[in-house]
Amino acid sequence: MWALECELAVPAALEGAIDDDVAEVLGAKLVVEAANGPTTLGADPVLERRGVVVVPDILANAGGVTASYFEWAQSRQGYAWDEELVALRLRQTMDEALRAVWAKADALSVSLRRGAFALAVERVAEAIAARGLFP
Repeated sequence: MWALECELAVPAALEGAIDDDVAEVLGAKLVVEAANGPTTLGADPVLERRGVVVVPDILANAGGVTASYFEWAQSRQGYAWDEELVALRLRQTMDEALRAVWAKADALSVSLRRGAFALAVERVAEAIAARGLFP
């Protein structure tokens, strides 16, 4: 199945589904990781060498976490947002996240996964600098 020529693969169930062997024969040019950790550490460099773009799970799964935050914020405010507002804010947040990760990966000439990690470390460092280590 993994070797079938296609535009997109979405591993959405199992961790480690794309291992070194699968990465060598993968027919897709784009992978969106809907599962947690579907690509093994060994498969990442194989996919990168083959020019397969991987949207990492940390980014692809962020929509659900963001929507949960929106629910928490509404609960704290005691005010429910309109469905259209939630959809708009979610779209804007995810678009911004993808653009930021893509820009960081491009600037560092690394994969989107490494770009996402670099951006995350940078943001944690900025938060520590702004708030101190023990706020």
